Amino acid sequence: MTPSDPTPAPAPVSPHAFTADERAAVYRVIGERRDMRRFLPGATVPAEVLARLLAAAHAGPSVGLMQPWRFVRITSPELRSGIHALVDEERRATAAALDERAAEFLRLKVEGIRECAELLVVALREGREPHVFGRRTMPHMDLASVSCAIQNLWLAARAEGLGMGWVSLFEPDALAELVGMPAGAEPVAVLCLGPVPAFPDRPALELDGWTIARPLADFVTEDGW
Repeated sequence: MTPSDPTPAPAPVSPHAFTADERAAVYRVIGERRDMRRFLPGATVPAEVLARLLAAAHAGPSVGLMQPWRFVRITSPELRSGIHALVDEERRATAAALDERAAEFLRLKVEGIRECAELLVVALREGREPHVFGRRTMPHMDLASVSCAIQNLWLAARAEGLGMGWVSLFEPDALAELVGMPAGAEPVAVLCLGPVPAFPDRPALELDGWTIARPLADFVTEDGW
């Protein structure tokens, strides 16, 4: 599915289905979501739009309804610069670990933290230990729940015409200290959000020649691995 040729919404299979146009919009926003690294400097996100996006994130599913997330909006220029410095430090460490692809990796654009209209730090909040519903044997379901919230925000942002990028190049303890997280909290993502020049029809890492997305058939089996 591409922005110019979205897959038609299939026929409804339930009386609870949305209309054909509504279903087409859902599948379109899923297909057109991109991890964005290029933003329009100086742009803004209206307060009411940001409120809608955060509400969409907060509506994400969570195991045991634990709602393990915390969203920290970064408005301080100094704090933004500090986060950028942490990301740049990890970016260089990652490049060094890539050996022969180091120079190629360093050419990838990662200036979204400086340019995006809104910067958010998403974390697992403290006090998650008592939540054992659905986590007794899989404690990482708190992380899965936060990921669902981030995906909600991502899709809502695309529907609003805004780009979002998920940055994971940081040392968690350093970022936690920088934004004053309490003991037990754990940063998961730095999210760059805002207007973008354009939405590419393929993932940015494909366009940059870093890798190629594999087809669905490579990931689906039946009755066994």
